[in-house]
Amino acid sequence: MDDKEKIYAGIARYERTGAGRHHHRGKSSEAVIDREAVLAALDLREGLTVLDAGCGNGYMAREFARRVGEGGRVYALDPDEEAIAALRAGTSGERITALVGNITARTPLPAGIFDLVYLSTVVHGFSPEEIRGFDREVRRLLAPGGVLAVVEIVKGETPFGPPRQLRFSPEELKRALTLPAGETRPAGEHFYLQLFRKS
Repeated sequence: MDDKEKIYAGIARYERTGAGRHHHRGKSSEAVIDREAVLAALDLREGLTVLDAGCGNGYMAREFARRVGEGGRVYALDPDEEAIAALRAGTSGERITALVGNITARTPLPAGIFDLVYLSTVVHGFSPEEIRGFDREVRRLLAPGGVLAVVEIVKGETPFGPPRQLRFSPEELKRALTLPAGETRPAGEHFYLQLFRKS
């Protein structure tokens, strides 16, 4: 098994926690998502305020912090207390605020301040009720003109990932959320990036 196959196998191992839900503790899609394609699509600039929701180990939060510069701010949110503790320890002195929280419910974050909310390979694990909660909370958090960026696994044959019936195609994702949909872009061999913008 080569390195890529090992990464795929690691992502494929997930623990079922109830109907339509799963938990990826310790797994990361970091090595298989096309990070540069995602960052190019997000048009990050100095001074923006960004939320990496479901941040895991925080690899994208670090990328965002480099791009928003001294005048910007990055918040990293995840329900995994261990992941957040590790991120806090590893980003001391950086412009990243790491918080334990669940983006499918009301968070302690202030309303209307985020230029970007980013969520990667998490939505397919949400129940219908959690999707509705996520939609409400993202609408609350985004500033006018703010962008929601969702990276998901394609709904097709892949060497890893959740069962196909749990995945969202871009069209299904657009129907599940109430924000106006924008572009859909490739985000790696088995991933896509769907953009939404708050009017």
